[in-house]
Amino acid sequence: MPIMPLDIHNKEFSRSFRGYDEDQVNEFLDQIIKDYEALIRENKEIQNKVLAMEERLGHFVNIEETLSKTIIVAQEAADEVKNNAKKEAQLILKEAEKNADRIINESLVKSRKVALEVEELKKQASIYRTRFRTLLEAQLELLSNEDWASLEAAPAEHRNEL
Repeated sequence: MPIMPLDIHNKEFSRSFRGYDEDQVNEFLDQIIKDYEALIRENKEIQNKVLAMEERLGHFVNIEETLSKTIIVAQEAADEVKNNAKKEAQLILKEAEKNADRIINESLVKSRKVALEVEELKKQASIYRTRFRTLLEAQLELLSNEDWASLEAAPAEHRNEL
């Protein structure tokens, strides 16, 4: 157990012949008591400061752990958002590719249909032209027929009847 200032104050020394000056010893002991008390107070203050610093250090360690956990959670959340965005982008891309394929296929079908319609229209135009030519030739033949000449030569009386 450490010596306390009171122990120094209460310490009695035995007397001997030709011993030390009692007043000098007492003054020196008083000075030691004062210094020792000051050291004890200072030590106590330092211990209190150390305890306060340890508390603050513990608080900062807790904050550091919390921040570290928060950063990890934020990083995980960011990774999850990034992965979800990639998946969504892939889905959008696949959907766009499907739509593009569908549009291309529909366009090809329409193109083929239009080409068939154009060919059909060309055939019909050719048939119409041939029939029209045949009709015109038949009409021209009728006009050059002798029956028309006989009608023109007929007397005026008959013309009025017609």
